[in-house]
Amino acid sequence: MTQEPVHAIKATNLADILERVLDKGIVIAGDIKIQLADVDLLTIKIRLLLASVDKAKEMGINWWQEDTYLSTKAREKELLQQQKTLETRVKELESKIQTA
Repeated sequence: MTQEPVHAIKATNLADILERVLDKGIVIAGDIKIQLADVDLLTIKIRLLLASVDKAKEMGINWWQEDTYLSTKAREKELLQQQKTLETRVKELESKIQTA
């Protein structure tokens, strides 16, 4: 009877790695600087945060909820604000016409 070899290190598949990264979060940061004769011509700062939505919210990052292109609630809020602004301007114009 032959037994299969047992490895001391358990193999981890891509899904497990992705689950761990999203659960804990990972930050990748880097700077690219182009200089000519000790004069900075261009500096690019790159910051990448990879995390689950729940982890991002836990860290206080929720920009997608306020982005009008990504959130219908944010878009509705913006449209209501625009409507109120327009109504106020119309009332001001009407009052100016009536007093003239």
